[in-house]
Amino acid sequence: MHFEHVSILGIAHLDAPHRVPSEEIEGRLAPTLSRLGMRPDLLRDASGIMTRRMWDDGVQPSDVAARAGELAIAAAGIDRRDLGILINTSVCRDYVEPSTACIVHSNLGLPETCMNFDLGNACLAFINGMDMVGNMIERGQIEAGIVTNGESSRLPTERTIERLLDPAVDEETFRANFATLTLGSGAAAMVLGRNDNDRGRRFLGGVNLAATEHCRLCYGQVDGMVTDTRELLVAGLGLAGRTWQKAVDELGWSAEAFDHFVIHQVSKTHSDRFAEILGLDPEKIYRLYPEFGNIGPAGVPIVLSKLAEAGSLSDGDRIALMGIGSGLNCTMAEVIW
Repeated sequence: MHFEHVSILGIAHLDAPHRVPSEEIEGRLAPTLSRLGMRPDLLRDASGIMTRRMWDDGVQPSDVAARAGELAIAAAGIDRRDLGILINTSVCRDYVEPSTACIVHSNLGLPETCMNFDLGNACLAFINGMDMVGNMIERGQIEAGIVTNGESSRLPTERTIERLLDPAVDEETFRANFATLTLGSGAAAMVLGRNDNDRGRRFLGGVNLAATEHCRLCYGQVDGMVTDTRELLVAGLGLAGRTWQKAVDELGWSAEAFDHFVIHQVSKTHSDRFAEILGLDPEKIYRLYPEFGNIGPAGVPIVLSKLAEAGSLSDGDRIALMGIGSGLNCTMAEVIW
């Protein structure tokens, strides 16, 4: 899909306040690591994640998604009554029902005319939400919309540590639960609108591919995640390569033409291999994972927001938003700053 009339009017993020080093988690897991003959720095060495962030106890996904939404609305400089849709894209949820979007909508004081719902697609959901809002703007159904996300890794991390301390846990079970220990917490929001009068930064849309024959390589519940990390890496990178070729063929992409690659970051191995296979300049990739871990669908907008906040984006910069989500799905989209 390609948009002619869609812009990013405002973007914002929140970093969770509590820093939890990987060394601390490794220390708590020392009895199991020792029993299984695993090195004590396994988490840091295998993932490249030195720390991650967590919210205070009791903080709900809707709380932080709404706080990020307030910041994005302020950055956009629009009246919230002009928002025609809110899409919340969090993997984490307050309840099974109502939708977390309903609570974010209420917290933001949005009008009754603003449609709202949750959109779930693992780590791709935020970019998918941008696509949906963009389609509605392009078709003239709405003038502006907001995408929100709030993720919390406290519960799955704590429950996973408890499970892995069971003396009955074997190496296979440990490795299947390992990816949960890489998760981080954060929040992000983005307001998109019609780009009449050159408002905001252009969102051009992008391309998508699916490889759902791999839908059982990574699956999760609220208290943990089971992952075949090796097979997931191989299948995900293969899908990414095909999606990149689709972008080259349909959108005229080339690695040299982009100024920044904002990628969903799972770990050092994943990020390095992703760049290598697609021929991306690693210097054009902002590394989020060492300090923040894998923040799921919030990761891509958080990186974009951090780049903007740091003054690292210049007018006219071409930015690729790229991600692979368990399922498997892959999306690649473009922003002109």
